[in-house]
Amino acid sequence: MKENLKVLMINGSPKANGNTAVALKEMENIFKENGIEVETVVIGNKAVRGCIACGSCYEKGKCVFDDVVNELAPKFEAADGLVVASPVYYASANATLIACLDRLFYSSHFDKTMKVGASVVCARRGGCSATFDELNKYFTISGMPVASSQYWNSIHGRTPGEAEQDGEGKQTMRALARNMTFLMKSIALGKEQFGLPEKEERIATHFIR
Repeated sequence: MKENLKVLMINGSPKANGNTAVALKEMENIFKENGIEVETVVIGNKAVRGCIACGSCYEKGKCVFDDVVNELAPKFEAADGLVVASPVYYASANATLIACLDRLFYSSHFDKTMKVGASVVCARRGGCSATFDELNKYFTISGMPVASSQYWNSIHGRTPGEAEQDGEGKQTMRALARNMTFLMKSIALGKEQFGLPEKEERIATHFIR
């Protein structure tokens, strides 16, 4: 089996040590206990503009806007798993994180098949499920298995650090990290024996000529 499995965690919160970070720290501890290499990048406090659909990434091999997105791309390519985490704003993910993920997934053309994905959301009260669904769509369009936990991957808190009091939320993060670890190790073994799934040539159906 491949040694030194790696997880990249993207924190979409503008607060590096806020409640979203509490959730990721619980996961990081479990990953490290299981010998998984972890890198966490905070992007919520950076200026990240949205995709403009210019198509330059197909010529340049990277996004035309040379910011944190291009820094994340090689880390994502080298990783066996990706965790994306966001605070909930208006029942949705942080706009900075969405801009980053739109460009990261679109401009990076390496095969993402069988990299394990997990999304984590943090809210004062409501909007977690909608945000959770929003983030999972990046994985399901990319051939990435989605790791699950004992509950939807959410934790609750309002003021920074308040999520430390959410015992269930923290346990959910630990269970998520353990399940994600199992999936990454199982996929690594499967790749050795079976390789990746066979791919067909992509069919794109258009209804307007």
